[in-house]
Amino acid sequence: MLATADLTLKLERAEYRQRLLDCQLRLRKLAFELYQQKRSLIVVSEGWDAGGKGGAIRRVTEKIDPRGYKVFAIAAPDGEDKTHHYLWRFWRRLKAPDDKQIMIFDRSWYGRVMVERVEGFATEEEWKRAYREINEFERQLTDHGMILVKLWFHISEDEQLRRFEARRETPHKMWKLTDEDWRNREKWSAYEEAVGDMLLKTSTLTAPWTVVEGNDKLWARIKTQETLIEALAAALEPATRGEEEPPARSKSNKSGGKKGKK
Repeated sequence: MLATADLTLKLERAEYRQRLLDCQLRLRKLAFELYQQKRSLIVVSEGWDAGGKGGAIRRVTEKIDPRGYKVFAIAAPDGEDKTHHYLWRFWRRLKAPDDKQIMIFDRSWYGRVMVERVEGFATEEEWKRAYREINEFERQLTDHGMILVKLWFHISEDEQLRRFEARRETPHKMWKLTDEDWRNREKWSAYEEAVGDMLLKTSTLTAPWTVVEGNDKLWARIKTQETLIEALAAALEPATRGEEEPPARSKSNKSGGKKGKK
């Protein structure tokens, strides 16, 4: 899947601005239909360091009702999370008390078969077993009626270096670059092999991966939007109400009810 990604794809800024606005308005409408139908959307956002995940997520949420979504920035497990099975911390986030209908994971349970595999935090037996565990986990989510979209933000090794150097020279972006980023970059080949295995073994009929060509950030942002629009439009029933703008939600039901559809 990585070998077939065309990293030369790009958009001119004028076209990008128009398409972005069109996509954001469409996403806002679909997010409201999601709320009406008491369904849930889970977005898994994975990719190379400096691959553009954060920027794409910001454009996705920009015009959506903030009461209806939550972004989970996933780091290494800590505290109680370390004492449970690695999927436990994601289960508990999916059952968050604020009950959002859109949940976006900036990094996810796929750390087990990428970072933990490459860095040796999981044994070979553990990360090999994780492919089956993850497929079963995601099947339970989709069987419950949740809509699952998985995105891999793909950039070239040279483009990553260019972005690292730009961050190092830009005062308000320097905080994004760490020694760990440079160390991980030295293991590019090992990570590339792990990503290839991950895409091959966990892209299923009900939870396929979409590779987002990310060398051009504008292209990547639009592809992200259009992928979500396509998934929502295919999964949701025709709208039962015709409001162009979401009405005020009552205090007794801010979240739009129970996640999923049995």
